[in-house]
Amino acid sequence: MIRIYPSLLAANPEYLQEEVTMLEPYCAGFHLDVMDNSFVPNVALSIDTVNRIAQRGKPVWVHLMVEKPDLFYAQFFLPTDSLISFHIESQIDVLRFVKIIREKKHKASIAINPKTPLEHIIPFLDIVDQILIMSVEPGHSGQHFLEKSFEKIAALVTYRQKSNYSLRVGVDGGINQTNIKKLIETGAQDFAIGSGIFKDTYSVDALQSLIQETKKIIL
Repeated sequence: MIRIYPSLLAANPEYLQEEVTMLEPYCAGFHLDVMDNSFVPNVALSIDTVNRIAQRGKPVWVHLMVEKPDLFYAQFFLPTDSLISFHIESQIDVLRFVKIIREKKHKASIAINPKTPLEHIIPFLDIVDQILIMSVEPGHSGQHFLEKSFEKIAALVTYRQKSNYSLRVGVDGGINQTNIKKLIETGAQDFAIGSGIFKDTYSVDALQSLIQETKKIIL
């Protein structure tokens, strides 16, 4: 099953709640970026905003672009089955943090930056629910998709198939109607989409157009 998550970093903050209300019936959940102005040179959604959106009840996808993800994670109150992405490049004991995430009945995801070799995450493929491939440099919305991401996705899918792992493959950055078909054909399943939805005047129409693109693909 293909899942699309509107990335609220790209939404107009003045109309955030209105956007959430309109998009919620059509999406798998919302992708919520949290930044610390250290791991990436930016800040994004606050802890309070994340918790407020999470209180609506649908599982959310929280992306921790921070140096110490465990400290931020401890402040969240999230629905069961929410997805937590943290970076392999951050200062974290991966095994310990995955255990903490699982104990709270959430799903664990490791994110990997464009310049980080895939080999850095291979030892952890059997303990996570998802690997998140960053297809832009993390920290800013509206960047162009990095074409080399296709190679990394394909290599990850090959590892998954050879080892018979059940983890999902997520992609974040520069996704739109032009490239989502090829991404799905390459093996990606979960999509965090910001500008590809919110750059249009009518975000619901943009989301539905993306959904229609996924329905055209026969794998």
